[in-house]
Amino acid sequence: MTTTAPTLVFDLDGTLADTAHDLIATLNVLLAREGRPKVAPEAARSLVGAGARALIERGFALDGAPPPPEQVDPLVQDFLAHYEAHIADESRLFPGALTALDRFAAAGFRLAVCTNKPERLAKLLLEKLEAADRFAAICGRGTFPMHKPDPRTLLLTIEAAGGDPRRAVMVGDSKTDVDTAKNAGAPVVAVDFGYTDVPVSELGPDRIISHFDDLWDATHAILRAPAPGRT
Repeated sequence: MTTTAPTLVFDLDGTLADTAHDLIATLNVLLAREGRPKVAPEAARSLVGAGARALIERGFALDGAPPPPEQVDPLVQDFLAHYEAHIADESRLFPGALTALDRFAAAGFRLAVCTNKPERLAKLLLEKLEAADRFAAICGRGTFPMHKPDPRTLLLTIEAAGGDPRRAVMVGDSKTDVDTAKNAGAPVVAVDFGYTDVPVSELGPDRIISHFDDLWDATHAILRAPAPGRT
């Protein structure tokens, strides 16, 4: 009987790719249009990571007044249109990410992306960054009826990649990612360079890395560890 190859599932923004500058630049286009002060890229840790709607609401709230509810949907549509046209102006894969992906792929791992970014934009970004062909599945908002932290999002992504949830590891940068993995009963590696205003050390991941060079050892340490309840 053969053993299914392990599956490595990545979050996208703040994990694989540093997208903050393009996201914040798009937000600033809307803020300027509405006569609101712009925000600095350094604000990304507290603004980015929960999708366009949350980014807009949080960005506008920095000025003390979130947008009226009836304006949010039009703002989201304007945001997505502008962002799509500028999706990779400054966005880049984090250092070592591509090398790590290729190393895992050469070792037989299945690779996938599970993000709350709209699926179409996730695929477009990864194509622009010349990394899309590394993944057996790229799943985002709209791929499934639910999104992270619903565990079914991760489990269905693993299934789409042809993997086994019993031999899968999530890699993310936020509470949403850690909660998704835990809810699905999967181990999780957290990167400490992403977009979260809560230190990942406080979120309880199985491992923490500060560079993609460390992902190989972290992942194999997790896969070698006995599963809960198993001796």
